[in-house]
Amino acid sequence: MSSLPLFFHVAASILWLGGIAFMLFALRPSALVLPPPQRLPMMMAVLTRFFVIVWCAIAVLALTGIGMLVPTGMKGVPIGWHVMTGLGTLMFLIFGHLYFGPFRRLKAAVTASDWPEGGRRMAQIATLATLNLGLGAIAIAAVLLMK
Repeated sequence: MSSLPLFFHVAASILWLGGIAFMLFALRPSALVLPPPQRLPMMMAVLTRFFVIVWCAIAVLALTGIGMLVPTGMKGVPIGWHVMTGLGTLMFLIFGHLYFGPFRRLKAAVTASDWPEGGRRMAQIATLATLNLGLGAIAIAAVLLMK
């Protein structure tokens, strides 16, 4: 297997999961000192930029994952790859829901200055992001530990 696809696969994973960790454990708690009319537009702007990175990471993960899997075949890979593939697909779907559901509603709430609704949507985004961070950690563990 070529190292270049693996490098891009790991780099895309680091960008996505690292961004989630930064948002959940550094940005979001720090932003809570701001009142909702300042906090929610700022969080929306940050997420708008971050989600471009996530979409690119998903494309890279899918392309490199398929590119590394196809030559080997599903029967020839370790069980950890199967687990990672399944969890990665689930993570893509969760992010799609997050982006087209709660994030879209967050943008609408911010546009309408509906701060309680924006807060609910931000909490929902944080919950789904936490789920994806956990799934990503399990996927990494599966690849490394299930050979």
